[in-house]
Amino acid sequence: MNYNGLSCYDIARYFLAQIDEEAGDLISNMKLQKLVYYAQGVNLALHNRPLFPESLEAWTYGPVVPELFHTYKRYGTGAIPPPRDMDFSIYDSQTRELLDEVYAVFGQFSAWMLSHKTHEEPPWKDTPIGHKISPEALRDYFKIQWIASNG
Repeated sequence: MNYNGLSCYDIARYFLAQIDEEAGDLISNMKLQKLVYYAQGVNLALHNRPLFPESLEAWTYGPVVPELFHTYKRYGTGAIPPPRDMDFSIYDSQTRELLDEVYAVFGQFSAWMLSHKTHEEPPWKDTPIGHKISPEALRDYFKIQWIASNG
């Protein structure tokens, strides 16, 4: 499966750039993991290709991209600051539209609410803890869920 040249870090930075600190928005590592998971699942459903090449794994509190988790783990459960130097030109309009939609739908929820939500979903539920969540499981689940609820 090919992807559009973005990494999990690019997707994470895009979400972090959406934070309105004055409005009290914050994204913890756990919440960021779930947003990245939803972006990957929706992209697979709509375009039949991954948004980024790194794997998602089933961890105790839901889906996680291990590399991304380790990058931001120094923030613990606290807020990750928005990026200072953001280059939006690396995202094509289709990707921006998808990420904006995922953030609009899921960004309103707390990290714990998103964790709980992922525990109800087959891609995480059907994958043993510590194992990779297959792109096919993500695609098949989100094809039904996302398209059914968003037309």
